[in-house]
Amino acid sequence: MVVLFHRQYVHRYPLMASLPRHPPSPTSKSNSLSFSWFSSFPTLGGVWYERFFQGTCFIRAAWTRRSRGEAAKKPNRKSWKQRTDMYMRPFLLNVFFSKRFIHAKVVHRGTSKVICVATTNAKDLRNSLPSLIDHNASRVAGRLIAERSKEADVYAMAYEPRKDERVEGRLGIFLDTIKENGVIFV
Repeated sequence: MVVLFHRQYVHRYPLMASLPRHPPSPTSKSNSLSFSWFSSFPTLGGVWYERFFQGTCFIRAAWTRRSRGEAAKKPNRKSWKQRTDMYMRPFLLNVFFSKRFIHAKVVHRGTSKVICVATTNAKDLRNSLPSLIDHNASRVAGRLIAERSKEADVYAMAYEPRKDERVEGRLGIFLDTIKENGVIFV
């Protein structure tokens, strides 16, 4: 809110100090040209202009508030669960099954740091496993993720399946192996 009293607020609004105390009267004629910013405005006369510079008039800018319906229409507004879920379940398991390999990692949601990683494409697993995408490979990758996350002091993590993803087959075996090795899913 803006409230301007000429006498009281000159120290808060230095621009007001540069304004003339009394406007030039419309009857006075001056032949001198002035190039100040104030001279570019037309000369205002009347009671309002005189009262403003005498300090008896003030200007207020009204507060504006958006309607409740307009605030509800904000598309980027997240719900309370979406905003707090990151702190309630900070570690998230990310699993990807490609045509050739299985990739898994545990990520801290708040900082987006990767806590541990396991993949069947690693040198130690690539040569020892007969197949890098079958049920046995998903058991090995699950055991590795569980061991490495416990080494990093992560004993509970969350897994959120994708939109049309079913927890069965290789993914089900992978998650069950992690549970069997002492990591809790929250």
